[in-house]
Amino acid sequence: MEAAPRLNYITQRKGILSWLFTLDHKRIALMYLFMIMIFFLAGGLYALLLRLELWAPGEQFIGQRAYNQAFTMHGAIMIFLFIIPSIPAVLGNFLLPIMLGTKDVAFPRLNLASWYVYMFGAIFCLWSLVQGGADTGWTFYTPYSTQHSETPVISITFGAFILGFSSIFTGLNFIVTIHKMRAPGMTWFKMPLFCWGMYATALIQILATPVLGITLMLLILEKLGIIVVFDPTRGGDPVLFQHFFWFYSHPAVYIMILPGMAIISELIAVHAHKKIFGYKLIAFSSVAIALLGFLVWGHHMFVSGQSPYAAMVFSFLSFYIGVPSGIKVFNWMATLYKGSISLTVPMLYALAFLILFTIGGLTGIFLGALGIDVQMHDTYFVVAHFHYVMMGGTVFAFFGGIHHWWPKMFGRLYNRTAATFAFVLLFVGFNLTFFTQFIMGAKGMPRRYWDYSDFLNEKTYHMYHGFSSIGAMILGLGFFVMGIYLVHSLFRGQRCGSNPWGGLSLEWATTSPPPTENFEHPPRLTHGPYDYDKVLPENI
Repeated sequence: MEAAPRLNYITQRKGILSWLFTLDHKRIALMYLFMIMIFFLAGGLYALLLRLELWAPGEQFIGQRAYNQAFTMHGAIMIFLFIIPSIPAVLGNFLLPIMLGTKDVAFPRLNLASWYVYMFGAIFCLWSLVQGGADTGWTFYTPYSTQHSETPVISITFGAFILGFSSIFTGLNFIVTIHKMRAPGMTWFKMPLFCWGMYATALIQILATPVLGITLMLLILEKLGIIVVFDPTRGGDPVLFQHFFWFYSHPAVYIMILPGMAIISELIAVHAHKKIFGYKLIAFSSVAIALLGFLVWGHHMFVSGQSPYAAMVFSFLSFYIGVPSGIKVFNWMATLYKGSISLTVPMLYALAFLILFTIGGLTGIFLGALGIDVQMHDTYFVVAHFHYVMMGGTVFAFFGGIHHWWPKMFGRLYNRTAATFAFVLLFVGFNLTFFTQFIMGAKGMPRRYWDYSDFLNEKTYHMYHGFSSIGAMILGLGFFVMGIYLVHSLFRGQRCGSNPWGGLSLEWATTSPPPTENFEHPPRLTHGPYDYDKVLPENI
């Protein structure tokens, strides 16, 4: 009933207005993609600036104050403006309704509103950038952020507060769409695993994000002098802020990584041309991760003075939450076993994910052990672990998904040689940047320091920082090459058919790019998304 009025609503506007007022989930996804990549560029430039400063002991380009501001803006931009919204807002928005065989998300206007809320929150974050940037670190720890920092803490935290609403709107839309708008015949266990990943992510978005919003609003009100919650000199408790913040932020780690895992399930099945191994185990492990993620926040606070008994419980739960992640990894490996593997660019990113995420997850187990965490806490070992999970996991999965669904989104192929070259640069640059940080962290190099010229191991740290900075330059070059060939493909790329990879899920059953209403005719579910053992290639 809603299709015809919505089509008129879209076509009565032309040019940029047809985009700014669109209710088409695919266009909204592309608007997210455009803005998210701009913020990724900004966050990446801050990262390069940090690595250039740490190239050698002593001041190189920026002083201590500017370093702290660049460090904060790098983390805040990458976390709140790029990683958290990247996969759900871009690939989730574009693909979820098509995979479910429906015309749009459940609430198209709410979907458009989520983009405007995202932009509104981004404006506040950018305003703090214009003012020089906050210097608190992306965690905004009190009492420094509320009592001592003279940088624009209020604007950036209020921006993050607003961004949370965009995340909640998107999660709500996904849950209702999955529950109510699946195509006839598509039961829960006939959905692509990408949809299960989006569903688990949406649960966390709705349940955890309000906690962050409340926490940041309390911080803002205390900064304005209206209330006292975290200031220890006036009866507050700064550790309470850490409890609130990590109660959101550890589940938020899974807001970032669960969508990446959802992508990997699709990439491995499609490019190995094999039925996914342990479908239900992978599906339920996504939900298990979403639920268990709320129980492990305390492992960020082993050195904060919390009860040793509480620390023991959080340590055990930190080990336990590795089980569903391990289930996924072993099932993906079993899927690859004896599969007809095509080493396409998306598959290269999937294989890199398996390597890098496994390293990140394994080192997370190390940090979950009380004795090791006390030694490694606030060292570069934690920095390396975090980036192996977030960048080696989420970011590699995101760009693997971009390469996988780029032909579907734009109807054109990118240059495979250039894409392979960029992947090699990214893989080599990433490991050179962050694996060396494991070593210098184990040798005692503390994180967040802008200079190490007075350290006992100055020469040792200089060598490792030098390798890490060289790796960052290679990493930046890889992303630069990627940007060139992807943009080039939009204008000169070879046109492709509806199903260049031979996928079986419903997005490959429509044209590339899909029409406004996704399908010219209502889709018929004739096989499951991974029935490669039943469907012959010529029948795809």
